[in-house]
Amino acid sequence: MKQVYKPQGICANAIEFELENGIVHNVCFYGGCPGNHLGIERLVEGMKAEEVIDRLSGVTCGPRASSCPDQLAQALKKAMDQKA
Repeated sequence: MKQVYKPQGICANAIEFELENGIVHNVCFYGGCPGNHLGIERLVEGMKAEEVIDRLSGVTCGPRASSCPDQLAQALKKAMDQKA
């Protein structure tokens, strides 16, 4: 099922993804840096959500406290918490 997360403190204004049996699929960032987002989207496709969270949590962007990768990790955490 497709989920939409509204990130905070970054350039992207939405992150869309599917989480199927703990596996990440079809990530799509809206707004922000298209090249970086496309790279993230391709890299995390088919990965376990826990691994994506472990790798991307805490990544910052310049002076910002968060980043697009960190916000994706937060979105996945929230989705997994809701399923538990």
